[in-house]
Amino acid sequence: MYSDDDEGPDYCGADLAAGPGKKDIFVQLVISAALGLSAFVAFCILRPRWKTLYAARKRHANPQIALPALPDSFFGWIPALYRVTEEQVLASAGLDAFVFLSFFKMSLRLFATILFFALVVLWPIHNTFDLGTTTPGKTPGNHSFYVDLFQIPDSHFRTNSEHILDDPELEDKSWSYLWAYMVFTWFFSFLTVYFMNSETIKVIKVRQDYLGTQSTITDRTFRLTGIPQDIRNEEKIKDFVENLEIGHVRSVTLCRNWTEIDGLMAQRQVILRKVEEAWSAYLARRPAAALVSDEQLGAADGNTQEGGDDEDSQETGLLLASGLRDVLAERARPKIRLRFGFLKLRSRKIDAIDYYEEKLRRHDEKIKEARRKEYPPTDTAFVTMDSIAACQMAVQATVDPRPGQLLTKPAPAPSDVIWKNTYAPRYKRQLKSWAVTIFITFLSIIWFFPVVILASLLSICTIEKIAPSLADFLDHHEIIKAFIQTGLPTLVVSLLNVLVPYLYDYLSNTQGMVSQGEVELSTISKNFFFIFFNIFIVYAVSGSAALSDFWTIISDSLKDTRTIARKVAGSIQDLNNFYLNFIMLQGLGLFPFKLLQFGSISLYAIYRMGAKTPRDFAELVQPGLFNYGFYLPTALLVFILCLVYSILPGAHIVLFLGICYFTLGYFVYKYQLLYSMDQPQHATGGAWPIICGRIIVGLVAFQVIMIAILVLQAAFIAAGLIVPLVVLTFWYHFYSRRRFTPLTRFIALRSIKRSTDPGSESRPDRDPEQVQRQTRLARRMSTIDEDREKGMRFINPSLVVPLEQPWVYQDPPPLLEESSIDSNSNTESIDGNGSSQAATPVGRNNGLGSVASSFSLGDTHVWRDNGDDNV
Repeated sequence: MYSDDDEGPDYCGADLAAGPGKKDIFVQLVISAALGLSAFVAFCILRPRWKTLYAARKRHANPQIALPALPDSFFGWIPALYRVTEEQVLASAGLDAFVFLSFFKMSLRLFATILFFALVVLWPIHNTFDLGTTTPGKTPGNHSFYVDLFQIPDSHFRTNSEHILDDPELEDKSWSYLWAYMVFTWFFSFLTVYFMNSETIKVIKVRQDYLGTQSTITDRTFRLTGIPQDIRNEEKIKDFVENLEIGHVRSVTLCRNWTEIDGLMAQRQVILRKVEEAWSAYLARRPAAALVSDEQLGAADGNTQEGGDDEDSQETGLLLASGLRDVLAERARPKIRLRFGFLKLRSRKIDAIDYYEEKLRRHDEKIKEARRKEYPPTDTAFVTMDSIAACQMAVQATVDPRPGQLLTKPAPAPSDVIWKNTYAPRYKRQLKSWAVTIFITFLSIIWFFPVVILASLLSICTIEKIAPSLADFLDHHEIIKAFIQTGLPTLVVSLLNVLVPYLYDYLSNTQGMVSQGEVELSTISKNFFFIFFNIFIVYAVSGSAALSDFWTIISDSLKDTRTIARKVAGSIQDLNNFYLNFIMLQGLGLFPFKLLQFGSISLYAIYRMGAKTPRDFAELVQPGLFNYGFYLPTALLVFILCLVYSILPGAHIVLFLGICYFTLGYFVYKYQLLYSMDQPQHATGGAWPIICGRIIVGLVAFQVIMIAILVLQAAFIAAGLIVPLVVLTFWYHFYSRRRFTPLTRFIALRSIKRSTDPGSESRPDRDPEQVQRQTRLARRMSTIDEDREKGMRFINPSLVVPLEQPWVYQDPPPLLEESSIDSNSNTESIDGNGSSQAATPVGRNNGLGSVASSFSLGDTHVWRDNGDDNV
């Protein structure tokens, strides 16, 4: 490690706004370990006590899913979680979780292999030839093995960049120790492709076997878009598809312009919440006991007894006592002020429960009327076939010779469909997509400004200008100075980047995509672009968070392309400590907080204070949603960083931290996916092509950076020999897309299990392990998708979903009968149904007094006669 007299780069002299100092990783390691260990201990203590949070998915899961129960001991859950097999992950969490965890397992195997060669071969080369691994003025042989192995490498090579342009006949150093850089660039690239290719084949086999052995309505349905005007009819679409002679059509759902009914259902949810809040406010109030004193009640009873001989007096006393008891039990009903008249100048206080229940009743009448309407058709339909094979033949074939007409695509799950986007015009969805793309590109650029401003406030240079006394204090306290100079910039960048995924998730939802699975995949792509651009590209070009330096380099690169090559090579070495701290903080420091679900715990208190109705309290104990778009992009960036630094000095430290990151990530995400969080999206492993594409991006970045570094070392031949590797990587990318992408989107006809399947001998390409997995799935008889889609059909829920009654008491109310919703009965029967809706809260007053008037049956019952209160 560096001694106290080591001099780091002069950030202030170079006008760098923020950059980690040339300090060892001890301070950042202590901070990350302290944060992570505290969160991990808190999780182990709270896990058996807060099962509604940390075992929420297990409590709500189907009991047929054989997911093992984790012991309540402090560390006993870790080996039990490790023993959960891939088959159990598939059975309980589905393909998306299996693919996500497969990426972490592949990364572990890959970087463990690369770490072996980095320690055995590359580290002795760095140490022997003093490629920046020792500080100036120290000879390589004066350090012990332990110190050399775990010290932070010097971030600068002894480069020849100043002489490359001046001396065109500079001696080529390709055949010195630098040949190892070229050889291991090829070797590590092929190793990455090998692991990625092997894992892709495994994922495809599991996906084909998993989807081929199940039978869901999603697997038998395809989405037909670009339907011409002349066949926008269910019967005509059915005849058209059956004329293709690929199978029989079970049902056709033609999407129509359901804007009216969807809007009414959205408004109903708002009114329903208002009714429940009014009832909760009423039930939370105490009876108005202060209105009647004990003497008055006793006097009324006394009058009853004294007037026993007088019949009129006795009757009067009974009525008076009964009335006083009703007043005693009556609660003060909540009221709202309703404004009306010219310019809403007049107002009137009315009973809130009566008002909102009447409003809900009238709104339900509008919904029932809207459900009986006929809506204009659109160019999209969901066609359900009689077999999976017929559906797959439809989606894998070109149906119509006209461009953009009668296009077939795989259908999302019924619960995954965003129905409001199915009837949106294609040009509107395309405009939304372009607008969001432009906005994201613009945001990725301007987001650099707040990062620079906040990071610059934490730099030593700014502190010296603003608070010289604080700077003097930091000079005498090296640990605090190291924390501010190395730890805080990394923490600021990490925390700022936490906010962006939520914005991109919102933008993806407004982009006009038809399913939540597509939204999830789009969020992954958007967030990766943002993180890769802001944390890797910008920092790699500028070498720091200095905005002026970044734009100066870009302008100089337009004049001379060699400028950016020199700067990238130098910046990658300068940022070695920064990325070490980043990986360490993300892995050791933040992963335990994700396991603890610190965000959910922090927000629970806020949500708990805002919860008013039983529905609000029920939503508090629902499992959290696992959003792949929030977690996968950061893991891909760490993968790329480990790959880029796999050959440079100090590679063993980066790789070791990368292995720690993916190990912790595997266990944390495995626990959340299986036990504590839910993932309702249905992408059938669609994230794997995105993962492979981003790995290719990392490979190209790794190869280009190695070319730039070798050029700076005057190893021109070695650098030139890596150029074909870049071309080969691009070729593999296009080759793998043609070879693997169809199998990650569709189900092969041969993978579909049929009752007349001759057996595994007719399919020699299937290994015994896969046959065993298929047998295990067949014994279970159903997959998680089949359990989830049981009884579902492709229809807009706004047309058929039973109308919910207000949830007033602890138990949820029963739904309205579907027959009463779709019936064309007279107004009296509808009103009778409406009355029965409110009978549940009214009939269960449990001695709360006279509340029968809380539901009105006509226009004259909107307001209760409360005398002077209605002013």
